[in-house]
Amino acid sequence: MTDTTNPPPTNPTHTAKGTGTAPLTGLRVLDLATLFAGPLAATMLGDFGAEVIKVEHPTRPDPSRGHGPSKDGVGLWWKLLGRNKRTTTCDLSTPGGRDTLLRLAATADVVVENFRPGTLEKWDLGWPELSAVNPRLVLARVTGFGQFGPYSRRPGFGTLAEAMSGFAAVTGEPDGPPTLPPFGLADSIAGLATAYAVMTALAARDRTGEGQVVDMAIIEPILTVLGPQPLWYDQLGHVQPRTGNRSTNNAPRNTYRTADGRWVAVSTSAQSIAERVMHLVGRPELIAEPWFATGADRAAHADVLDGAVGAWIARHTRDEVVEAFEKAEAAVAPVQDVTDVMTDPQYAALNTLTTVDDPELGPLRMQNVLFRLSATPGAIHWAGRPHGADTDAVLTELGLTEREITTLRKEGAL
Repeated sequence: MTDTTNPPPTNPTHTAKGTGTAPLTGLRVLDLATLFAGPLAATMLGDFGAEVIKVEHPTRPDPSRGHGPSKDGVGLWWKLLGRNKRTTTCDLSTPGGRDTLLRLAATADVVVENFRPGTLEKWDLGWPELSAVNPRLVLARVTGFGQFGPYSRRPGFGTLAEAMSGFAAVTGEPDGPPTLPPFGLADSIAGLATAYAVMTALAARDRTGEGQVVDMAIIEPILTVLGPQPLWYDQLGHVQPRTGNRSTNNAPRNTYRTADGRWVAVSTSAQSIAERVMHLVGRPELIAEPWFATGADRAAHADVLDGAVGAWIARHTRDEVVEAFEKAEAAVAPVQDVTDVMTDPQYAALNTLTTVDDPELGPLRMQNVLFRLSATPGAIHWAGRPHGADTDAVLTELGLTEREITTLRKEGAL
């Protein structure tokens, strides 16, 4: 599939004001990965100025194009994941595809891939071949279990990482089953970690002049964000249990139903906040209890505290609860679904959701770039483009003639 009549738009949609060009302008990234962790890392780099070229199989495009709901036959998840990327096709398993990829790699700063270990090597596209054409290249390899070890050749997905890391074991109600998230949590964490790893490798290249390999296992970043559980077990033999919405470190900490059938979340990580909440709900006498003095002791009396907070919240509407907590300088947030998020005034103030004009579907509202830089902000220039839309343009810029491109296409390499 090739669409040379629909070039990428060039108008940025981010409204942050800055005085310089995007910080990653001049970097070229080849995104060979599929689904979420690897492609998300490339998206993060593209949001801040890197030129990202998405390389997909000619007949088997990135499955994210068909993942989840679609509109008019166009996958919406891809519009988010594929933003700021030019799209080209290339069958890396063919001689012509291999040669084309090596020519692209010679011009690139970063290659992101998530094939099972050994796949690139099978095509003679491993690190020796890539670094030979470009010693400054950074190769980011994103897999479920890493490049070595007893599980390395297994198919790996975020769900397995969520189970294997201990996340599912601590998520859910105490008497319920281990619970998996209804979205790509491990993949997303690994994608952000990969973008960080790539920038670290590029910083090292600035000093040494040489590229290197990033080995990112999806099972590892999610273990990092789970906190000190391995340390607790190593030193104390402590295994964190499932506690539902409650915490073993402080209380009250839960979700509570309001009088109008809505929900709010309350957190009292700080002692002063816990005391303010007790005054607010009319139970100041609990503050004098000896067990109220520490978060862990309060957590041991969560039934009493949840009863006090829950009873008061149940007598008020969600808006009344939020207003009262704000006046008391206590920590509360409404439990919002996506319909609430789309109209939330804080997200609006931050410009967290932005509108991107798309030639296929018209205006699209999606998450903005991940953070704000005061001088060199990121930008979304376009949403995910059609499969192979920029193949001819990318290869022409690489120096291939129209005849060479036609020959590669006839051979099935494009």
